[in-house]
Amino acid sequence: MRNIYRVFLDLLPARPLQVGTITSVEGEVATVQLPGGGLLIARGVGAAGAVGATVFVRDGLIEGEAPSLPVEVIEI
Repeated sequence: MRNIYRVFLDLLPARPLQVGTITSVEGEVATVQLPGGGLLIARGVGAAGAVGATVFVRDGLIEGEAPSLPVEVIEI
């Protein structure tokens, strides 16, 4: 028998993993600027908490430090 709750969750889209640059830090909360110019507030600064660091962000949580590579934004 299938778990109905799991079936429901499988219908929802996956949360995207985004990359951005930390612009400011206050305690355990950071402001992250995305390549397209958007800003978001993320928790879990940890070791990657330096201003100017490039980080991975998913669902408002910093998951870790991202490599500092050039980013190309393509409009569709």
